[in-house]
Amino acid sequence: MNKHHYVAIMAGGIGSRFWPMSRTNFPKQFLDILNTGKTLIQSTYERFASFIPAENIYVVTSNEYINIVKKQLPDIPLQNILGEPSRKNTAPCIAYISFKLMQQDPMASLIIAPSDHLILDTIAYKKVSLEALSFVNKHNAFITLGIKPTYPNTGYGYIQYEQHAVSDNVFKVKTFTEKPNLELAKAFISSGEFLWNAGIFIWQVKNIITAFEKYMPEMYDVFSAEMDKFNTPDEIQAINEIYPQCTNISIDFGVMEKADNVYVIPSSFGWSDLGTWNSAYENLEKDYLGNAVAGENIIVFDSHRCMIHNQNDKLLVLQGMEDFIVVDTEDVLLICKRDKEQEIKEYVAEVKRNKGDKYL
Repeated sequence: MNKHHYVAIMAGGIGSRFWPMSRTNFPKQFLDILNTGKTLIQSTYERFASFIPAENIYVVTSNEYINIVKKQLPDIPLQNILGEPSRKNTAPCIAYISFKLMQQDPMASLIIAPSDHLILDTIAYKKVSLEALSFVNKHNAFITLGIKPTYPNTGYGYIQYEQHAVSDNVFKVKTFTEKPNLELAKAFISSGEFLWNAGIFIWQVKNIITAFEKYMPEMYDVFSAEMDKFNTPDEIQAINEIYPQCTNISIDFGVMEKADNVYVIPSSFGWSDLGTWNSAYENLEKDYLGNAVAGENIIVFDSHRCMIHNQNDKLLVLQGMEDFIVVDTEDVLLICKRDKEQEIKEYVAEVKRNKGDKYL
């Protein structure tokens, strides 16, 4: 293992589209969504621990989740769990870990990865990650991993890339497009020039800091002004002063769409962002009627293509349902059509208006 290779696992989201299983105080990255016996963040950590030194794996999360991370990842050093005082999207999160690492290891190369994605082929994932690290260690380049699309998904971002490789399996990025409509997504697929954006980035820390200085100078200034406090007892206080000054912005908008040294590796490693109940449905085994059943004590009669999940010992009996999501927790039962799953966020907002935060 290379001592200059690092990983930052981003674990601060609230996963509202997986409500009612995912709650504000215990979101989806800390849940076993697919009944594998491991939570999503545990699977993510294990995936990286096979080729990144354990002491070089960091988790950036919300302050309120630090204790959950400690409990679920007991092997991670306590000082490697970084708490954010507020949610400001991915750019401040990435600036935090980048400035921290730059101060302790100027030769650091960094993989940025979400905590809640599904990756089935861990061997292929390791191979492409090491290829990306090798490339960025030789070039001033930012790598993003692009997933070869299998259908015109409208919930993913897309990456358009040049068709001539600059190195083995590494291509220059032409454009980024956020969640297109169905017609555009179909055009992207048929062109053969587009990949799904997995939100996984690889670069040398010194180069991303230079990019912050060029493309996001205000954020660069507030972090660099406090940089001498990182890796000292004053770090938490410094972060508490920095974050209120940061714009709420993603690294995609802040840097990646502006930089001219962005490259992509087209990849196939059984990826899903597990963003919705339908994505869970797609990745679970189905019975002979197309039902995905996750949980114990579930009996299904005359029902087709349903996503069914329960967490407790309560017996759940379903009859005569087609294309439904059914999620039963201790205090909430959700039943909605699978094609309405994008409206779950609206249901959560309505619950908040009518019932306060009790069920969130």
